[in-house]
Amino acid sequence: MNPLYNYLLKLADDSFIMGQRLSAWCGEGPYLEEDIALTNIALDELGQANNFYVYASRVIDNGKSEDDIAFLRYEHEYVNAHWVELPNEDYAQTILKVYVLAVYQKLMYEALSNSANEELSAIAQKSLKEVKYHYTHASSWMKIFAQGTEESKSRLVKAIENIWEYTKGLFAKTEGEDDLVALHIAPDADALYEEFLAMTKKDFADFGLEYPENSFMQPKSRTGYHTEYFGFILCELQYMQRAYPGCTW
Repeated sequence: MNPLYNYLLKLADDSFIMGQRLSAWCGEGPYLEEDIALTNIALDELGQANNFYVYASRVIDNGKSEDDIAFLRYEHEYVNAHWVELPNEDYAQTILKVYVLAVYQKLMYEALSNSANEELSAIAQKSLKEVKYHYTHASSWMKIFAQGTEESKSRLVKAIENIWEYTKGLFAKTEGEDDLVALHIAPDADALYEEFLAMTKKDFADFGLEYPENSFMQPKSRTGYHTEYFGFILCELQYMQRAYPGCTW
């Protein structure tokens, strides 16, 4: 398999599944402005996914369009991190998911902006502008929850306890990714993880939160193995293309 294609799927699938997850809040947000904010973040993620899928379809050059790649793969062919497919649960867990992904994507796109691959660099630079807003928005809410009421803080702490062990999966590598690192096309995911730890520890101190001490991290992100939640997401995403093959708007 083409290493660049694998890598593009990694970037695209994260954004695609996160966009689908966040879209569930449309019309369900705690108040109108926040409802619109999360919907916009979902749209940003779907737009980023589309850019990577378009490029991936050209790289693989097998007659499949970006829509074919997005909607017509089998479950084991998706290489997103487990983090993005986890349930929204309450609003605290949703904000935590947005915050962690925003930190990851901010570091990733900053590094990719200097990629030797000009097209990848251009997509990263465009995406970075959006992700900086996601980070600002989510980190503001992290602080509000942490320093708000006893209830708001307890919900955020519970969310951290429930899903933090999936964070390192964002930095799992796809097949052939090390070859791209050697060619200065992709950044080293291990180095990015160290930056992630430093950044989130600094943020948690600012939020007034204790940093998670449990070192255990869930394995198998980006290997084709998924959580039990992924099949339900895929059923929603693929229904129209499976029911009406080749349908267009």
